[in-house]
Amino acid sequence: MEPLYGPIRDYAWGSRTVIAGLQGRSVPSAGPEAELWLGAHPGSPAMVCQQDARISLVELLAAEPGRWLGDEVLARFDGRLPFLMKLLAPEAPLSLQAHPDPDQARTGYAADQDLPPTAHRNYVDPYHKPEVLVAIAPFEALCGFRDPRESAAVLEAFDIPALKPVVACLRTGVAGLRDAVQRLLTWPAVDRAALVETVRSTDLGPEFTEEQELVRRLAGWYPADPGVLVALLLNHVRLEPGSAIWMPAGNLHAYLRGAGVEIMAASDNVLRGGLTPKHVDIAELLRVLRFEVLEDPLLAPAPVAPGVVTWPVPVDDFALYRVRLDDALPEARLTVTGPRVLVGTSGAVTVRDAAGAVTVEPGRAAIGAADGGELVFSGRGEVFVGAAGISDIPGSA
Repeated sequence: MEPLYGPIRDYAWGSRTVIAGLQGRSVPSAGPEAELWLGAHPGSPAMVCQQDARISLVELLAAEPGRWLGDEVLARFDGRLPFLMKLLAPEAPLSLQAHPDPDQARTGYAADQDLPPTAHRNYVDPYHKPEVLVAIAPFEALCGFRDPRESAAVLEAFDIPALKPVVACLRTGVAGLRDAVQRLLTWPAVDRAALVETVRSTDLGPEFTEEQELVRRLAGWYPADPGVLVALLLNHVRLEPGSAIWMPAGNLHAYLRGAGVEIMAASDNVLRGGLTPKHVDIAELLRVLRFEVLEDPLLAPAPVAPGVVTWPVPVDDFALYRVRLDDALPEARLTVTGPRVLVGTSGAVTVRDAAGAVTVEPGRAAIGAADGGELVFSGRGEVFVGAAGISDIPGSA
C-alpha cells in the first residue's frame, strides 16, 4: 500500500466545509471544494510518491501495467484503471443529467470526432459511466422517474393552464413520460422565467409540502430553468449515512446536497438537461434517457466478511466496499481483484498488503497494486475500498 494524493475539483456547487473538515484543514476553505478525485482519469489524476517525487497515477500505470492492474483487469479494460473514486460534497444542486450506456458512448464519441474543432462535444471518451454513491452524512438527491401519475397530480395542483398538456401526458403513465419531459425541457425561452416564478410562488397546500419546498429551493438557484419542473418527475431521495443509490445508464438524476463516497466507471460523459449554466443538449439527452419508473432508488448492502459490506451492481468496471472497525472488531480482511483504492471517512485504519502498510485517516487515501494480495485492516474507524468488479467474492458484482 502507498499513500495516494487526490486533486480537489473546485466546482462552484461544492462545499467549503466537508472535505476540508474531513482532512482536518481550516474551515471554511478558501473556495468551494466539490470533489476529491482518486483515480487515473486524465482530467485530474491522483499522485503517488516515488523516490521522494510525486508521479501521476497515469504514468505509474503506464510504466508497470502488469503489476498495478493485474492480468484480468489489464486484459478486460485495455490497460486502463476502469474506475474512479471520489469524495463528493455538494452544497448546491448539480445539473439534471444522465450517462450513456456502452454502445451509446462508443457511437456518440465516434460521431463527435467529425465535429469542427470549435463545436461542443458531448462525449469526451468512448466509455459508459454508471455510478454508485454511499452517503457519509445526510445526503439529498433526485434519482430516476417516479410514477408519472403522481407527478401529474403535483403539476395539476399548480393550476397553470400552460401545463395542462404536460399533465395530460403524465396521466397516461410511462407511455407519456418522454413527451412530458420533452415539453418541459423545450419550453419557449421567453416564457421560462415567468413559468418558474409562477410555480415558485404558488401555494400547493399541505398535501405537497415536500414538492413545494424542493421547487422553491431549486427556483432560487435556477429562476429561469424548466429543469425545476422536471425535478418534480423524479424520486426525491434522502439518504442517511451508509445508504446508497445506484445510477445506471439512462437514469436521470441530480445531487442536491450532502456528502458521500462515489465510485463510477472511469468516464466523464455527462448529458445535461437543466439546472445548470453549462451546455445542454436536449436531443442527445432524450436519446440516452430510459423512460421507465424507478420503483426503489436505494441500493441495499450485502455482507462480504465481518465488518465488510459491498453494494452489488451489474457492471464489472468497479465494486465498492466499506470496512468498519471498532473495539469489538479491531481487524478485518478483504481480497479483491486488481488494483485497490482506499479513502478514510472516520477514525484511523491501518491497511496492510504484501507491499507494506499505510494508515488511512478521514479524507486521506491509499492505493495498492494488483500483486498486493489480501488486504488486512486494523484499528478503529471506517474506510471505503474501490476495486474492479470482477471479483469472485460473495456479494460483489
